[in-house]
Amino acid sequence: MSLLRLDFSLFPDASAGAEIANLVEAEWTAAHPGEPVVRRNPGTDPLPADAWALATTAATTPEPDHSPAQREAFALAGTLAGELAGADAVLLAVPLYNFGVSQHFKTWVDLVITGAGGPNPILEGKPAVLVTVRGGGYGPGAPREGWDHSTAFLTRIIADVWQADLTVIERELTLAATTPGMESLRDQAARSHAEALAAARKTSLTPAAG
Repeated sequence: MSLLRLDFSLFPDASAGAEIANLVEAEWTAAHPGEPVVRRNPGTDPLPADAWALATTAATTPEPDHSPAQREAFALAGTLAGELAGADAVLLAVPLYNFGVSQHFKTWVDLVITGAGGPNPILEGKPAVLVTVRGGGYGPGAPREGWDHSTAFLTRIIADVWQADLTVIERELTLAATTPGMESLRDQAARSHAEALAAARKTSLTPAAG
């Protein structure tokens, strides 16, 4: 039994997502003492920006004709896909940056898809938890309702393409406590924080029976 944890925050020491993910991991560790946790931190140890293009061209080029850079990128894609396919459970902490998908998450996804030989269901039936956090408010009635262009993409990839048994934990308004002009949102932010922590404590990453 192994857990693959991926953190995409640029600021891990102050990451609101990591706080929630730490609780999910603690629950998993308590249920599976001594079992390995494989970690990758693309936010602070980013994947090469040109790796996907190199891996993609390598996939359509005869192996003897691969350049050294293509060979390295294709091997990286295979490693990332193998990590994901080999995990029994997956935990991802992905923030919303500038209203869209983290570039580090997108690069990782592109490489995994290449390494897996296409958009294959490599997590079929496996439990996964996505922790996603947003500095502002994007819910129904908010001035920026509909501006979150990340969460739907994340769930589409993890649940629909890779077919994981996905649980999503969301926290909004993480900047309310420190940002002038957001004072009126602090009670709402505190509720969102408390609800996310409660969800993390009761989230199970144990595969479903059968």
